[in-house]
Amino acid sequence: MHDHPEKPIFGPEDVTRDPVYSPTVKAGRSIAKAISWRVIGTLDTLFLAWAVITYLGPLLGRTAESTSDNLKTAGYIALTEVATKLTLYFLHERAWARARWGVRVEDGARRETHGRTATKTATWRTIASVDTFLLALIFTGNVGTALSIGGIEIFTKLFLYFVHERIWVRIRFGIEQGP
Repeated sequence: MHDHPEKPIFGPEDVTRDPVYSPTVKAGRSIAKAISWRVIGTLDTLFLAWAVITYLGPLLGRTAESTSDNLKTAGYIALTEVATKLTLYFLHERAWARARWGVRVEDGARRETHGRTATKTATWRTIASVDTFLLALIFTGNVGTALSIGGIEIFTKLFLYFVHERIWVRIRFGIEQGP
């Protein structure tokens, strides 16, 4: 009996499609992606946190405060998130830059599959939502409000992140082609 090797979990199923070289993703690209995403993500968090604190907070046991106080609390969450998320996003991006699953070379250009984008989206959203929940809990002191902010943003940010990734797939900046 011949043992058949198992198909790889990560990487091309057909090794003949595995390129001799693979374009390299430079750290500068990861930094640029982290910054562009953070601008989008921070604005989304600011709006969502303010809306949840203002409209759902009192229903969830949070003491009602003025609109300006609610905006201030939402601002603290969003601004703190800038530091935590930039760091976490950069690390997430560098890990995915090393993973070759869902990457192929067509006509000398690096291409990513929709499956890779969807998986990156899911892993990032998990990390980011836990971070948002913890920050919202710290600044609001209310578990229900923190869960609501973290829970609602899952949906808005899944969509926004997927679109962001698909746009960056088309941008050549920071991708060094092989020989």
